[in-house]
Amino acid sequence: MRPFLVLFIVLPILEMWLLITVGEKIGALPTIGLVLLTAVVGVALLRRQGISTLMRAQEKMRAGEVPAREMAEGIFLAVGGALLLTPGFITDALGFICLIPGLRQLVLGKLLSRIVVVHPGYGPGAGRQEQGGGNVIEGDYQRETQDRNPRKESRDDSSKDDR
Repeated sequence: MRPFLVLFIVLPILEMWLLITVGEKIGALPTIGLVLLTAVVGVALLRRQGISTLMRAQEKMRAGEVPAREMAEGIFLAVGGALLLTPGFITDALGFICLIPGLRQLVLGKLLSRIVVVHPGYGPGAGRQEQGGGNVIEGDYQRETQDRNPRKESRDDSSKDDR
């Protein structure tokens, strides 16, 4: 509950206070210009960083590796882009942290060190042990049976009765 309280109540109040304070110091139009400038710079940075992250992810997938870091970077880029499009200087600062490669790598390094990525088919639960000690191999199967035609059987039975 507390993170949502900060996110939806405290942050907008701080943003309004900061915008009003900056507007009093430099004027309303320059303040609006700064907000628009950060949005334009942010979109350009998001585009460039997003394309390079996508290319690295595709290279890793072609090599048969899981692009976990690139997926996390993609999430950070999306959040950073949304923050930069939100009017305000605090959200712009957080957005630039998500978009500037050095800062993003620093934050991601700290977050990803706490996360374990498990490739499907490997790791915990991939080869479960039965109580008897054997491995359980999960899979799909299809039982093949002879296809019988019920009409043919009934005709054969009725022809026997006619004799």
